[in-house]
Formats: sequence, C-alpha cells, structure tokens
Amino acid sequence: MALSIVAALLPVVVFLAILLLMDSFKLVHPRMVVAAIAAGAVAALATLDLQAVLFPPGTVTFRTLTRYVAPLSEETLKAVFVVFVLRRRRLGFLVDAAIVGFAVGTGFALMENADYLLRSATQGRAASQGVALWFVRGFGPAVLHGATTALFAMLAKILTERHEDRWAAMLLPAWAAAVVMHSLFNHFPLPPILATCVQLIVLPLVITEVFNRSERATREWVGEGLDLDVELLQLITSAQFGGTRLGAYLRELRSRFAGPVVADMFCLLRLELELAIRAKGMLMAREAGLEVPLDDGVRARLREVDYLRRSIGTAGMLALRPLRVTTSRDDWNRYLLERAGGGRLKT
Repeated sequence: MALSIVAALLPVVVFLAILLLMDSFKLVHPRMVVAAIAAGAVAALATLDLQAVLFPPGTVTFRTLTRYVAPLSEETLKAVFVVFVLRRRRLGFLVDAAIVGFAVGTGFALMENADYLLRSATQGRAASQGVALWFVRGFGPAVLHGATTALFAMLAKILTERHEDRWAAMLLPAWAAAVVMHSLFNHFPLPPILATCVQLIVLPLVITEVFNRSERATREWVGEGLDLDVELLQLITSAQFGGTRLGAYLRELRSRFAGPVVADMFCLLRLELELAIRAKGMLMAREAGLEVPLDDGVRARLREVDYLRRSIGTAGMLALRPLRVTTSRDDWNRYLLERAGGGRLKT
C-alpha cells in the first residue's frame, strides 16, 4: 500500500520540482505555486461533483466519460486559476505560465489519485490492484493533467499577448488544444504501461525545449530591453525630446487635455521607464544568484505611478496607449517590484 501511494502521488510532484529547478530566474513565487496546487485540488473535487450530478452512474459509458466528458469538464475547471493569474498579469514569460499551469495540474492529479486510492482502500481493492496500476496512474494521467494545463497556460499567454483587443476570445484556441490533447491520450490504442512510457519520453523533451526557448527569449528581452529603456529615458530627459515623435504627440494632447494632465503624462512615461529598468536589473541580478531588495526610492516611485494614473484618468490613459506606457509587461514589472517589497504597496 505504501508503494502504491508513492507511485500514485510522487511522480507528478517530482516533475513539478524539476520544472522549478530548471527556471533560472525563479520568477514564480512559492506562494503562487502553492495557490496553483490548491486551485487544482479544488478543481478536481468540483469535477467529481459536477460529473456525478450531470452523469449519474449508468447514464454514459466509461469510454464516453473518459474520452469526451472528462477532457471537457476537467480542462475547463483547471483553466480557471490560470485565466485568473493571466488576467491579473502575474505571468511574465512562457516559463512562468508553464510552471503555474503544471502546478494546477499537479494539484488536480494529487486530489484525483488520492480520492481513487481512498475509494480503493475503502472497498478493499487497493492491495489486489498492485503497484503497476498506480505506476500507470502516477506517471500517466497524473503527469498528463500537468502537461495539458501547462499547454493551455503557455498558448493562452502567447495568444492573449498578441491579440490584447480579443483577450477573452484568444483563450478558446488554447483551451481547445488542451482538451484535444487530453482526449487523444485517452484514445491511445497502446496498452496503458506502454502509453505511459511513450509519454515519459515525449513530455520531458517537449518541456525542456519550451524552457530553453523561453529562457533565451527572457535573456534577450532583459538585455535588449534594458538598453532600449535606458536610451528612451535619456532621450525624454534631454533637451531634444521636444523634437521627437513622442514629444510631438504629447504636444498634440494639449489640445485635448489640461496642461497639468499632460505634465502628469510626461512624468508617468518617465517613471514607467525607470521602473522597467529597475525590474530588468533585478532579473539580471537574480540570474546571477543575487537578490536585490526594494529600496524606499522605488517604493516612492510605485506610489507616484498610482497617483499619476488616477490623476490622468481613464481617458488620458487611453490616449497614452500609442506611447506604450501601460503594456502588460509594464504591469508585470510593477508586480515584480511590489513582490520584492513584500506585497502590494498602499498609497
């Protein structure tokens, strides 16, 4: 029984631990990982209740349940937490999305297998089923739950960033991909043990490639983005700024907004660049194994950004969109700095 518990519950946790170790920037906070695991466990309990209500025993065949009903219901409920953190812009890169998605799947798999173990033990079937079954469940469906939710999180991250004007609609292709992947696994014609072995070969290769590509993209963004932010900051603080397209655009806004509001817009642009530079510096230090604490100056800038956004108002912030002051990456930079300061700052 002890070996069965280990075989059923440990593999997916080990996979998640490997993902966390592979992340050199360590951008996903442990609290986020714990919250994702808990959300996955809640989703598993909700799925069991939902399927019991909608499809009482005898209403659908086991094959229909596993091939069609389960992929739809399970991937939908697992996606809820991922959508929540995406909407709050707490995931900066694909690696972050993969880790959070896999953590949700880990919680789902742990709860599902724990429930299956408990029911088997209660019915006196646990000993007779053997360790092989739990090996298949631990390395097969359990790891699959993590992989499908990680796939959804990564695709949703890519699509919503590329099409911010159709944010909600872009979630559907990512969700459909996770459902199809889940359903295809349950259609697999190979014996369960062989199918599990194939999955153990394919998934690590795919995940490793995704991590390598994402980390390269992160390093490029940090290095090239830092240089660009520094150049822009030097430009807007120079005497030549008025002759640039940015300066001309701000002058045009004077005809639509009061002078003090336009001045606040200029200050916000400068502060966003300063905070972006600080966030990228923190990432470079973190990759080198150093933690840079948040000083009082950065805290004051974060409070000032809050004040300026309220002062500028909704219409003014919309007018600033062509300047790319308030992108999703800016919000993520802010989240990174706030987290370094021990939580959200109050004004």
